Amino acid sequence: MITSVLVANRGEIACRVFRTCRELGIRTVAVHSDADGSALHARVADAAVRLPGAAPAETYLRGDLIVKAAMDAGADAVHPGYGFLSENADFARAVLDAGLVWIGPPPAAIEAMASKTRAKQLMGIEPLGADEVTEADLPVLVKAAAGGGGRGMRVVRRLADLGAELTAARAEAASAFGDGEVFVEPYAEGGRHVEVQVLADTHGTVWALGTRDCSLQRRHQKVIEEAPAPGLPRALVDELHDTAVRAARAVSYVGAGTVEFLVADGRAHFLEMNTRLQVEHPVTEAVFGIDLVAEQIRVAEGHALEKDPPRARGHAVEARLYAEDPAHGWAPQTGRLHRLAVPGVRLDTGYGDGDDIGVHYDPMIAKAVVHAPTRAEALRGLAAALERAAIHGPVTNRDLLVRSLRHEEFTTGCMDTGFYDRHLPELTEPRPDPYAPLAAALADAHDHAGPRSRFGGWRNVPSQPQVKRYAMAGGEHEVHYRHTRQGLTVDGADGVRVVHADARLVVLEADGVRRRYEVARYGDDRVYVNAAELTALPRFPDPTAQQEPGSLLAPMPGTVVRVADGLAEGGRVAAGQPLLWLEAMKMEHRISAPAAGTLTVLRAVPGQQVEVGTLLAVVQKEIS
Repeated sequence: MITSVLVANRGEIACRVFRTCRELGIRTVAVHSDADGSALHARVADAAVRLPGAAPAETYLRGDLIVKAAMDAGADAVHPGYGFLSENADFARAVLDAGLVWIGPPPAAIEAMASKTRAKQLMGIEPLGADEVTEADLPVLVKAAAGGGGRGMRVVRRLADLGAELTAARAEAASAFGDGEVFVEPYAEGGRHVEVQVLADTHGTVWALGTRDCSLQRRHQKVIEEAPAPGLPRALVDELHDTAVRAARAVSYVGAGTVEFLVADGRAHFLEMNTRLQVEHPVTEAVFGIDLVAEQIRVAEGHALEKDPPRARGHAVEARLYAEDPAHGWAPQTGRLHRLAVPGVRLDTGYGDGDDIGVHYDPMIAKAVVHAPTRAEALRGLAAALERAAIHGPVTNRDLLVRSLRHEEFTTGCMDTGFYDRHLPELTEPRPDPYAPLAAALADAHDHAGPRSRFGGWRNVPSQPQVKRYAMAGGEHEVHYRHTRQGLTVDGADGVRVVHADARLVVLEADGVRRRYEVARYGDDRVYVNAAELTALPRFPDPTAQQEPGSLLAPMPGTVVRVADGLAEGGRVAAGQPLLWLEAMKMEHRISAPAAGTLTVLRAVPGQQVEVGTLLAVVQKEIS
């Protein structure tokens, strides 16, 4: 019987496994890097062990340190979570060799499916060699043979781009998974990403737990997932289940795993088998009413599954909340997460209020999940919950999630993996609430007035209005207001009546419609009004805060991983030409020339650590 589990992971998945362990009466052990010393997963575990020596991005790949931590803490089992070493057969063997229980599939099964190329061969599919690609094969997809999560993955539409994309994919895969092997496969336009959750015991029973649709992906990173996959014919679902079970039996699989497919033109094409728990497993749990982590633990203890899986009920949808800025190329964001509250949903997260989102790891903040009797109710419920959520901290993809869940193509089940290729601009177009700056200014006026302000800022002699300036959704807004005998009034806002205003709540009536605005302020400049994020600006901007035209600044904290070959100050560059690559949160981000011109300054050096706003280069634009 398992009594203590070490989770060889961090963040959200570690917290999620710990939750089930607590419910089962099992003690928990966390491991953490120096960067994660105060992280939520390290705080909530019964015991926590620091992993010494390695850089933060590599710490959780040190299997030897993790096994030692399990032994030192008295754990008798190890759960790998997802990512990092979860699909590393050598790590699984090391755990077993140490006399610990491995809560995962046998090392041989991991090894058989760990390489996507070998997995395809096992299922009778021969991958395409990089040197075999011709114009007739385009478009193709370059993929990392190990790992997932969209890392090491590139779509190639021109043969001339293949070499560069292979190099970039290998570098990203090596950084994320410690394995730079990549392969090439045909890229099917208009397909859907559908997967089947499997669960197998040591007694020969394999469950196929329905389907999941994960077609809404940006940069091959899943954004919204749901179960069951909508609109699939019964015969196709049966085929998906049968293939998934066959894949599991082919490698004598044990535990939870996922078999992924591309469904196009009514046919299912095998992609890979993930020999671990998936990020999106909660939607399957919700529909089948089971706890997959609890089932993993029971299977690892040798218990048998029932002959038949439980029945599916209703529909579940999950949205991944990321710290990323759509207005700046979806750059990962860092900083203090002041508050995270999404009422009415299952919220799986690795952060608590006041935690810092750092640069070393994935930018996912949380997963929000809703289960309802019908798909329409689940989509509507999740969209409403996210819209009303308090997410106070770095910029997120919240608006993208809400608008995606309400988009007609998605609500009717007609989406495919190209959904964001077609709709991303419209789904991320800023739609600021015109009254948010006014609400912020009125709340601020009360907040700073204090208890002495029984009469507010009222004066016997008329004077100039007070002025507040805010930046919101890429624009600047100026609010003019006065304290009068009648209370706060606003200049230039005809038809708007201030019904109520205090430091936390403002109620405005505009053209007969009354609206509530909840206001939260952090520090001197950051203000949140309902879902809007504002930055308080000084009344008179600093005239010296200017950058030389053509300056390329680091959009995020990170590391310069490489600079384009032959790049030197004084050289000419073309518009859109890649100049250098930054690595942040395990992803590579390309910095390109904004226009054709001359590279007058090059400050970036491979290996250099940079902060947001660090000057990397300057391109002097050609004057035509």
